[in-house]
Amino acid sequence: MAKEPRSLHGKVVAITGGARGIGKATAKALAREGATIAIGDLDRELAEKTASELGPEAIGLGLDVTERESFANFLDQVTERLGSLDVLINNAGIMPIGPFLEEDDATARRQIDINLHGLIYGMKLALPGMLERGSGHVINLASQAGKAGFPGGATYSGTKHAVVGLSEAVRAELRDTGVEISVVMPAVVNTELGSGLPENRAVKKLEPEEVADEIVRALQFPKFDVWVPRNTVALYKVLQLLPRGTREAFARFIKADKVLAEPDRAARAKYEDRAARSEPGLEPEKVAAEDKKEPAAEEDKKESPVA
Repeated sequence: MAKEPRSLHGKVVAITGGARGIGKATAKALAREGATIAIGDLDRELAEKTASELGPEAIGLGLDVTERESFANFLDQVTERLGSLDVLINNAGIMPIGPFLEEDDATARRQIDINLHGLIYGMKLALPGMLERGSGHVINLASQAGKAGFPGGATYSGTKHAVVGLSEAVRAELRDTGVEISVVMPAVVNTELGSGLPENRAVKKLEPEEVADEIVRALQFPKFDVWVPRNTVALYKVLQLLPRGTREAFARFIKADKVLAEPDRAARAKYEDRAARSEPGLEPEKVAAEDKKEPAAEEDKKESPVA
């Protein structure tokens, strides 16, 4: 007998970075399933606009995932206005790319703060309530860069490897609690984040709706590993049986090593500029100034929740 999908009707779902791209597509897909959506985004106006497109019950709120207090306030408002949180989708993330040795420290910190610390905050804030009720689901957006290292995106790959490992560990800790964890690993997606990136010979560029559909499916039929497209997991498993040199040669053959290393810079310029301003208070000039402080002051800076 075929397994019946879990109903998402009436479920309260919070989506970080939900005003555009994969987050927006996921919000629309879940709204069609009858879920009640809360969109959190650094761009509050865009979050409100996106929410207005989903129906009268959806809400859009400002959210800076790098600040624990901001995340806590976001989830508090979701609970107050919509009810107990059933699903948290940690979607917010950035992908500035370029050679590792040319990456400034502000860019590296920004990626770690948003892609990893933001997700950690969300889980630590949302999971206690889910555990108390004995139900809930956290979806963490990683990437297929979380399963391999891609030239041109070293720090990004590192953050997504961390997302996969963190999700695996938390899932093990929550075994038999009734709370589910899923990690989503898409290939390159046709969003602003993926702008200017070439396709490789093995995997075509995805549409955000394709990722959204797999997220919906993971909520209806809970599973941990969510590969998008699904057939890429078979390729990954086969490659893991081969020696490293062979795997790397295959990556060069399908030009997977060029996807992040050789983008169309002009096509990415708008996104790269926005990504550079995606964490308030951590502009490159500020970090450069902080790095010039005396050692004693440097120790004080380590106490900052952002540093």
